[in-house]
Amino acid sequence: MNRLEQQKLRIHGERLRNTLEEFANFGRTENNGVTRLALSNEDRLARDYFISCCKELGMTIEVDDMGNIYATLAGLEDKPPIVLGSHLDSVKKGGRFDGVLGVVAGLEVARTLVEHKIVPHIPLTIVNFTNEEGARFEPAIMSSGVLAGGFDRSIMLQSTDVDGITFGQALQSVGYEGKIESRLKEASAFLELHIEQGPILERESVSIGVVESVLGMVCYEIEVTGESDHAGTTPMDMRKDALFAATTIITDARRKLRTLDDDLVFTMGRMNVYPNITTVIPNKVVFTIEARHKIPAIIQKVEEIIQGLTQIPDNEGCEIRVNKLWDRSTVWFDQSLVHQVEKSAQTLGYPYRRMDSGAGHDAQFIASYIPTAMIFVQSINGKSHCEEELTLWEDCEKGVNVVLETVISLQNTL
Repeated sequence: MNRLEQQKLRIHGERLRNTLEEFANFGRTENNGVTRLALSNEDRLARDYFISCCKELGMTIEVDDMGNIYATLAGLEDKPPIVLGSHLDSVKKGGRFDGVLGVVAGLEVARTLVEHKIVPHIPLTIVNFTNEEGARFEPAIMSSGVLAGGFDRSIMLQSTDVDGITFGQALQSVGYEGKIESRLKEASAFLELHIEQGPILERESVSIGVVESVLGMVCYEIEVTGESDHAGTTPMDMRKDALFAATTIITDARRKLRTLDDDLVFTMGRMNVYPNITTVIPNKVVFTIEARHKIPAIIQKVEEIIQGLTQIPDNEGCEIRVNKLWDRSTVWFDQSLVHQVEKSAQTLGYPYRRMDSGAGHDAQFIASYIPTAMIFVQSINGKSHCEEELTLWEDCEKGVNVVLETVISLQNTL
């Protein structure tokens, strides 16, 4: 491929749209969303369709022991492939673009090369990672995590859904349990196109997000223990009300965390109150605090604030325990590849900005052993993981063109 070919090559926008709509038929909901849980019948149908599309292009298909699918377009040189992809599973009543856009982007790039009779120097592989969402089987980003050594396969196979079906059983039932030898072990690069799932690109009227990192994060559980008494007969100054204490803790934590950094995001996302009866003073409250930022020093300050909540003076006479549930470090993408994505957006004349991902993606695990970068396109009103999720077709097309431009540039430089 020469530079002239690179300047002229663009994907077929209408074909991209039609393919995305075809995938949306596998689990389409009444409100034009998608329910396609991992290893469900809908997921199986989407997988079958993906493979049929790839076989039409003459691509070879492999499936590994976690059900990850790899479709490869042969290259002229025996080099590790350039890998494109994401996931096909969704959350319950999710959207039509989350995950699947990245898989279809790879398919459309391959189609564009084939229809122009271009044989790449470096092989091109499209991957569909199994159970990225974690909506049926926990944890999320399961299979890419196994590839990167972040999760133990034997434990993941025993993860169960609400009906008690294990991941391993579901994998066998849909006929997508492959071989461990087929796992993605090396690649020249990995690119994942994804919807932003946030409002920044739309707010700034920017088409393309050049993603530099996936934010580090930390999650704590706070347990406040008081005493239950009758709500009508116990004087206010004799109560040990766990919910009153919890609201004070939350207010104090919010006030302190807001002063740390404008880019820090934090959420009190889960709360359980016991015994949760209108006529009984709460004797226990358990809630979570999760925070995300790319700078480790900021996360450290977050943890200091959270750990200091046990010493809050206005505790209603309650006992406060703080338990760290989990954390993850910021994942930085390959700077050379990030720069190449940026250059592709510039070449195409698309407005872009560098940004970070607050959400987790398969790319964060793959980045641990393969040069990796991500590309974002707009989410209207920042909506995702809901039926209202929407990315304009022209933005989908722009995102895939950036992937194509980057792939061709890598073909010319690697």
